[in-house]
Amino acid sequence: MTSTLPAVTTGTVPARRRPVPDPRSTGRTAMAERLRRSRPDLILCGVLLLAILVVQGWNIADYPTLSDDEGTYLAQAWAVQEGRGLAHYTYWYDHPPLGWIQLALLTWIPKLISPDSMTVGAMRPAMLVVSALSAVLVYVLGRRLSLPRWAAGLGMALFGLSPLSVVLQREIFLDNLAVMWTLLAFTLAASPSRHLWHHFAAGVAAATAVLTKETMLFVLPAVFVTMWRHSHRDTRKFALTGAVTACVLIGLAYPLFALLKGELVPGSGHVSLWDGIAYQMTRPGSGFILDQGSGSYDALRSWLYYDRVLILGGLAGALLLLLTWRWSVTARALAGPSLAVAILAVVAMRPGGYLPAMYVIQALPFLALVLAGGTASIAHAVLRRRRGPDEARRRTGGRYALAAVLALAAGAYVVPRWYDGDRTAVTADANAPYRAASAWLATEVEDPAGTRVLVDDALWLDLVHAGYRPGPGAIWFYKADLDPAVTKTLPNGWRDIDYVVASPTVRRDASDLPQVGAALEHSTPVATFGSGEDRIEIRRIQTDSGGVR
Repeated sequence: MTSTLPAVTTGTVPARRRPVPDPRSTGRTAMAERLRRSRPDLILCGVLLLAILVVQGWNIADYPTLSDDEGTYLAQAWAVQEGRGLAHYTYWYDHPPLGWIQLALLTWIPKLISPDSMTVGAMRPAMLVVSALSAVLVYVLGRRLSLPRWAAGLGMALFGLSPLSVVLQREIFLDNLAVMWTLLAFTLAASPSRHLWHHFAAGVAAATAVLTKETMLFVLPAVFVTMWRHSHRDTRKFALTGAVTACVLIGLAYPLFALLKGELVPGSGHVSLWDGIAYQMTRPGSGFILDQGSGSYDALRSWLYYDRVLILGGLAGALLLLLTWRWSVTARALAGPSLAVAILAVVAMRPGGYLPAMYVIQALPFLALVLAGGTASIAHAVLRRRRGPDEARRRTGGRYALAAVLALAAGAYVVPRWYDGDRTAVTADANAPYRAASAWLATEVEDPAGTRVLVDDALWLDLVHAGYRPGPGAIWFYKADLDPAVTKTLPNGWRDIDYVVASPTVRRDASDLPQVGAALEHSTPVATFGSGEDRIEIRRIQTDSGGVR
């Protein structure tokens, strides 16, 4: 990191006063000199990183509630570790597998030390590595985009300490990994040394981000805008050509993999990449984001519940920077992040599209950077000194007083709200019902190896470690209806199942899954943990004669 932090950045200095870089310079200085000049950045970044890791790491296993998506990705990583293939069931090209391959690498050492710890709650701390790298990259990128030190630190704090970030970055989501690679691509694209290999590496990092979570494809134009602005005009064509070529060639590895397996196009008896893409493109939409009652509106409302400041302030900052692009140095420097926010906002607002709750993760670093950049622009406008004999000392003092008032007002609004949100994250226990259900299934069922249980993926690995057979014993509930490899092991349908664990996810989706719905209908609860909509019921299947299996 030390070689990437510039000694002085004056992002709010008027363009006519900015020093013109020597085109012959490679940006290299002696190591001791780089360390000396980077010391304030290292100290500030280190302090903020420690605060972020403490807040995000404290109580990480207990909050937020375990999600089925987390369990799915971790179970797929477990399948990779165990040599069972690219997924714990049939891999059907729902996402590129690179994301959970990275998860397998992240969780390999903890799993090697304690095999039974390969469960969602126990493996969440692995995401702290991703959060730490992403937070540092936000700071480095802010500095490379000419933000002053305090503004880059503000962007890092907004990204890592916002209650919305604390909740979502704790979870085992592919989006968090993809954001890390995207930030690396931006940081390499904005390299002050402007080496061609930095730009080629930016293309590789961008392709890795897309193969980790394909929706990062939307952000690629912003990466190339940043590269255009920061590349040398004499080598710009080579830099962009190399970056695009590297990105495309790495990205083509995914369809080439499907082609070599004979699964590129639909055919009899196998899955295909084409079918996976078709599903993603035609899946039922969640409605318009501003339509009350739609799923997209509920997602937006949940984001605003955790943090209005980052969402609304970031959108306002992006709008401000885009509108002042022609005459603001900061706006031009942050053209890439501003464009990323604009693209992601437009995609989120498309009518009839599908908007998952984790979508906002992709926008978090860019919202933080543009909000910090907008704050820097306002601070510069307030504190800017006018040259000339007519400016009195009291006018300068008045500007600083106004800046102090604005800063205090912003702090008074933000700090109490962030304190409440982060306090919930570090004190609440949302996963007690899951732990209790896992313990019951591990201790109260006499023959786990011979028992079949429908369960969501948040608990699937818990059951595998408790002795249930992965696949035909512990059954991810979707597969009982949708995976032929599973349905053929259940010739009598729901009657071949012993228990169903009715978590909120299972109850919500049962209406679209006939076998799961029938299992719930023909079962009675034998143990209940929690209350209300968040309760988890362990239900035993009844026989046709009215008894239980």
